[in-house]
Amino acid sequence: MDAMHLDFQLVLLRRMADHNPDLVEDARRRLGASVADLRETNKRWQAMVRSARSRSAAARYRSVLGEPEAVVPRRIGDMTCEARRWPVSLWPDLRFEVLVGPDGAVWNEWLVRAPGAPPPALATLDDLVPWSCTVDEAARAFAPARPLEGTAPTRWGLAFTAPGRDGVRHEVVAEFTWGLLQRTAVVT
Repeated sequence: MDAMHLDFQLVLLRRMADHNPDLVEDARRRLGASVADLRETNKRWQAMVRSARSRSAAARYRSVLGEPEAVVPRRIGDMTCEARRWPVSLWPDLRFEVLVGPDGAVWNEWLVRAPGAPPPALATLDDLVPWSCTVDEAARAFAPARPLEGTAPTRWGLAFTAPGRDGVRHEVVAEFTWGLLQRTAVVT
């Protein structure tokens, strides 16, 4: 894995560390990075994003990640955009996807299931473990799901009902970072 891909995965992990420090710690070790590497990489990323001479988000991802593995047209309502996808070694069954509008603006950036990779079986609360599914997979499995505003640009929430092991349905709030499930909370 080249240094740019490693650095980008550390950026993804840094935002996830607030929810799942143990999973992030294990992933950081698998990447061969130190805690200092994680902090320094995130610091450089934030400086690049906030720089007055910063590239557009679409150009930034291409410069950091290289050419996408796939570029696919996507229709959302009556709008058409381009879905650009890159592999992520930490999660081989996922891709980092950036949705780019006709004007070059980034509409969304998140982890999605790789084409051909089997989605997880999501039927009960027990299936909703951290890093097991993407936001769109949870929304489909537990439809109707209501989107919730996240606490940061890379965070999303979903509210839905899901059965427990005993079959009783519960109101659930699920939190996602970069589109990957981080935690759930039963609210009733």
